[in-house]
Amino acid sequence: MAHPSQLGFQDAASPVMEELLHFHDHALMIVFLISTLVLYIIVAMVSTKLTNKHILDSQEVEIVWTILPAVILIMIALPSLRILYLMDEINDPHLTIKAMGHQWYWSYELTDYEDLNFDSYMIPTSDLSPGQFRLLETDHRMVVPMESPIRMLISAEDVLHSWAVPSLGMKMDAVPGRLNQTTFIASRPGVYYGQCSEICGANHSFMPIVVEAVPLQHFENWSSLMLEEA
Repeated sequence: MAHPSQLGFQDAASPVMEELLHFHDHALMIVFLISTLVLYIIVAMVSTKLTNKHILDSQEVEIVWTILPAVILIMIALPSLRILYLMDEINDPHLTIKAMGHQWYWSYELTDYEDLNFDSYMIPTSDLSPGQFRLLETDHRMVVPMESPIRMLISAEDVLHSWAVPSLGMKMDAVPGRLNQTTFIASRPGVYYGQCSEICGANHSFMPIVVEAVPLQHFENWSSLMLEEA
């Protein structure tokens, strides 16, 4: 859950998000070292009183400033590609959920069940209970079992939307007429908030996403209750 004046990422709640945080720290350290080196060179060149007007070229310097950036790019690219393929990997999901974007709410369908689907609308500020978050709470949460691979099928009915939950490292565009696929594993129980991340009209800001990760037994109880209500 984000908090006011937060500068960094939200706490990771999935293996993919943990990898993204590690890659962020890795890339940030490389950028910091490069910035420090460039700043040192600038200060040294400005402050030095030594000059040599007869140096026209230097093969050694050119080799260094050609090879060094290539090595740095490889150090950034290899971990990035690893995470990219890790995010696309879908192996034997335990549950498949189809999320459909509408103006301006989300609907969910658990395709492994015969008739388990529901709409998820934002709770108006006037109806919030104490402790609930303004513009983030929904009348129906997407409940998933923790520590289980979940496959998300994401699409839209009208215009472009984007299904995003930062703590889970999830962000996938919802495109009308196209079914996008991604996966996640909630590594611990909790309630994770997200929002539509693609401008989709006047009420774009009022399309929250709430994912509740619970133990398997609690999920089975919830799904049985939802099927009875249907």
